[in-house]
Amino acid sequence: MIDYIKGAIAELTPTTVVIDNNGIGYAIEISLLTYEALEGKADAKIYIYNYLRQREDIQQYYGFATKDERELFLLIIGVSGIGVNSARMMLSAMTPDELREAILAENVNRIKSVKGIGLKSAQRLILELKDKIVKGEGVDTGALFQATSNETVEEATRALTMLGFSRPNVNKAIQAILKNNPSAKVEDIIKTALRMM
Repeated sequence: MIDYIKGAIAELTPTTVVIDNNGIGYAIEISLLTYEALEGKADAKIYIYNYLRQREDIQQYYGFATKDERELFLLIIGVSGIGVNSARMMLSAMTPDELREAILAENVNRIKSVKGIGLKSAQRLILELKDKIVKGEGVDTGALFQATSNETVEEATRALTMLGFSRPNVNKAIQAILKNNPSAKVEDIIKTALRMM
């Protein structure tokens, strides 16, 4: 699985970017939000979601300027009846924070205002994602913690989830630990979290 592609921006349009990595051009579908983040840059690091269309046997890359946007995208496409293009359209119309706020506020009209999203899809999105968003899913772990480095938080989160703890519980535990000790090291976070859970 590809996590990200880093290289020179060979082409950029509001819907696609071509990243030149060691002479190979990767055509990646993007949202308007990612386009705005890449505009005017010569190089980029794009977080990837690798999508395989079953009927046509076509492999497509969807790219995101941030892990936060990718996490929310993955949450959205997990909702029955909402595909990759609808998810990309949502993230073109709203920022991840605006979309999360609309879901939490049960703002059907705001979600329905996105092209291609009808009343039933908007209601289903709210119904299936509200609790998940409250629990902290669909958010890049690093975005939750500004006090310490993203690498430290990601490493601790990965270790704890591999030990079998759920992501929402891990996020809560790490938040509490970093509140008391913002400069905690990875091993300290893991040891303290294990005692808490």
